[in-house]
Amino acid sequence: MIALIDYKAGNLTSVKKAFAAIGADVFVPAVPADLADAGGIIVPGVGHFGATRALDHAWVDAILGRLGEGRPLLGICLGMQWLYEGSDEAPDLAGLGLLSGRCYRLGAVREEPVKVPHVGWNSLAINGEASIVDGVATGSQVYFTHSYVAPVTGDTVAVTEHGEAFAAIVQRGYVAGVQFHPEKSGDVGLRILRNFVELVG
Repeated sequence: MIALIDYKAGNLTSVKKAFAAIGADVFVPAVPADLADAGGIIVPGVGHFGATRALDHAWVDAILGRLGEGRPLLGICLGMQWLYEGSDEAPDLAGLGLLSGRCYRLGAVREEPVKVPHVGWNSLAINGEASIVDGVATGSQVYFTHSYVAPVTGDTVAVTEHGEAFAAIVQRGYVAGVQFHPEKSGDVGLRILRNFVELVG
């Protein structure tokens, strides 16, 4: 069973439906202790980084405990941004810190204006080898809706451009993240979710 964490920052229904479509079982833990039997963990999310404040020390300790046992973690959209040290969207709030760097607003480092939020389909440029992108081709289209992005680092395995290049898919060991919504990205999104399920084993 894969735990789908509900911290009131996302539509869990579409994520549940996507996993059901690929034959994977997910459950929503009510308290951190419920993660004890989870084979993997998904942190979804949309909206403001401040929503991650609900993932308090008890949740963080439980999540890190499962990771320490080799159980995979997938962050989706805001959930991916939470994997980093923090975000300029809520400067006083720390992220999980599993990936180095801070998230920032699209267009913040450019002189030319860029449309924010970035909403709609855009292509992936695969730039690394990782299990989360097995079978995903460069040029594949996925669905985005966001204003903040993560920097391109050594953990980035796919990049997208919207005014500038940003991390679209990341993976470090058992920790993976996608900036887009795989549950709204058709066959490509389902393939990525299958890859995560295979990582869970």
